Parts: sequence; C-alpha cells; structure tokens
Amino acid sequence: MSTSPFLRNRHRRLAAAAGKAATAGIPQAPDEASEAGQEYAVLKVRLDDNLRKLADVASHEARLPLKAEFLATFRPWVEGVVEADAPVQDEILLTSMVWAIDVGDFERAVDLGAFALKHGLAMPERYNRSVACFLREDIAEAALADADVVSLETLVRVDHLTADADMPDAAKAKLDKALGRAWAAKADSFDAADDNAPAGGAAAFVDQALGKLRRALGLDKKVGVKKDIEKLERRLRDLRTEAAANGAAQEQQAGDAGG
Repeated sequence: MSTSPFLRNRHRRLAAAAGKAATAGIPQAPDEASEAGQEYAVLKVRLDDNLRKLADVASHEARLPLKAEFLATFRPWVEGVVEADAPVQDEILLTSMVWAIDVGDFERAVDLGAFALKHGLAMPERYNRSVACFLREDIAEAALADADVVSLETLVRVDHLTADADMPDAAKAKLDKALGRAWAAKADSFDAADDNAPAGGAAAFVDQALGKLRRALGLDKKVGVKKDIEKLERRLRDLRTEAAANGAAQEQQAGDAGG
C-alpha cells in the first residue's frame, strides 16, 4: 500500500513529536491523548492487519515481498521515531527491524536495533527474545546461510552492539561463528598491496578468525566450528613458516649485497 507525500510527511512529523514528548525512564508507547498517539493507534491497527495477512501465507518466500511492502509503508513513521532519538516503546519500529532482517536489509535492521538498544526498548511478546538476542542471532543465521549477504562490517557492528547483552550462549555463539568465517574469508582474499592491509598480513586475519571461532566453541560445544579451527590452525602455521623463510631469505640477500 503506497502513501501520499502528505501522509508520509505527517507520519514522520507525528512520530518525531511522539519521541520529543517522551520522558526519561521506562520507555512508553506514545500518549493516546496526543495527536501522535492517535496516529500511532491507527498505524498499530494497520500493523496488526499486516501481521494477520502474513500469518495467512504459508510460504516464507511469498511473505518477503509483503514484508518489503509493509516496511515501505511504515518507513516515514519509523524515521520520525529515530529522528526524535527518545525512549518511545514503539512496536512498529521493532517489527520493522525484524522485517528488515527478513528481507535482507541488514544495515537498516542494525540501525533500528541500535536505536532500540540505546533506549532500552523491549521486543513485542510474540518474538520471545530480547532486541539484542534477535539482532545477534538472526543476522548471524543469515550470514551462516549465505556468507555473501552480510558484510563483515555489519557483523562487527552487531557484535559491538550485543557482545555484553544477556542471552543464551548458543545464540551468542552463532555470531562468533559467522565472524570467524568472515575473517577467514578476508584472509582468503588478502592482498598485500592493499593500503589497508594489516602489518601481520593474512596471518592477522586468520588470528582474528581463530579468536572468534574459539570463542564460539567455548560458548557452545555443538556450534560446529572444530574443523574450521583445525584448518585455520594449519594455515596459520604455514603462514608463519612462510614468513620466517621469507625473512631469512631477505636477510641473506641483504648480507650478500653488503658483502
């Protein structure tokens, strides 16, 4: 469902107003007596209708274009909430975070998740998990299913946002596993000529990968990273042996040149 520019601007303005009216403390939904609160109530009815439509569709794949459509409808309101930067308990924003993950808009999902974490928002009861757990676990699962869809930078950001949050160890381990594999992939594509190449070369990326994979294993013995670790440990030994040999050869060349 598309909305007119007038309605989009109205939603953004009222959402921002709801945020500015919020007071410090426990996040609350917009005041029902305010114009912003009345608009939020109307949009909540639309959200509930959208959720019912999704529940009627059995295919996960078929739900994705619906979620993308619903996301676009609510975007002006959500942008207004974020613009106000205040602790408003907003189910529309939180559901948008979930849908953004589902449709593969991970950067937007992390932006909304960061806002929710900053202001202490609680996930709607139907999700049964905290904001941090949802963000960390679901984005990790997407990266593990297809390493090309989530960037390393996004995974690192999610880790920074959620590393200290309380959640089941198995959920936390999934992102460490995804990060370990992402760092390993970065080592695979290492280019010594790159201006941003680390001083330690590819070995530095392998070290990063091993740190994350070992952390994942420490959190969850069934996370499935033992073979990754064994492979990377062998690779790290080979890289260090190669580096030592290259260093010795350079010293020999320097000695021969000096002699």
